[in-house]
Amino acid sequence: MTTLLVIAKEPRPGRVKTRLTPPFTPEEAAALAEAALADTLDTVARTPADRRVLVLDGAPGPWLPPGFEVVPQCAGGLDERLAAAFAGCTGPALLIGMDTPQVTPELLTVDFTDRDAYFGPAEDGGFWALGLAAPNPALLLGVPMSTPHTGAAQRARLAGLRVRELPCLRDVDTADDAEVVARAAAGGRFAARWAELGGVGIR
Repeated sequence: MTTLLVIAKEPRPGRVKTRLTPPFTPEEAAALAEAALADTLDTVARTPADRRVLVLDGAPGPWLPPGFEVVPQCAGGLDERLAAAFAGCTGPALLIGMDTPQVTPELLTVDFTDRDAYFGPAEDGGFWALGLAAPNPALLLGVPMSTPHTGAAQRARLAGLRVRELPCLRDVDTADDAEVVARAAAGGRFAARWAELGGVGIR
């Protein structure tokens, strides 16, 4: 039973994508976050899976498509929250965040036959995806999060496992990131919202 997990924050001004402010206002940053989350959830909804779970800090809104279970994030650091998300799974699971709206169903369609794990590094030194054939929270607990070495530390935890590497993606933290990702995800809600807020040349 394969589970797709999305870990996210409710897109409320002042609580999400604060590094986009400035140049964006908190309301604009939240609008970009909502568009990224909506694109991500739409992609997950179109990806084959037995379960689709949104692990949410906050309350669901109209951006949530049908077909998702919603579970609250636990208290604690990000490593603890990610570990708890995997602990709620009884079989193979792939977890992603809300920061890579350029993902596609092809990227998220994983086969754990002869694989123990999937790992998707991010350009900023973190990671955008982690898949485990046998979810083990201990593989995440204690990994230092939100550092330039987070991805390397998490990848080291997978030593000895049969790991398939996913492409390196850029996630959205800064305005520069947002522009690059909008161009990579042209045609989606995120690119449209970026253009509405002043982006140019996006088709």
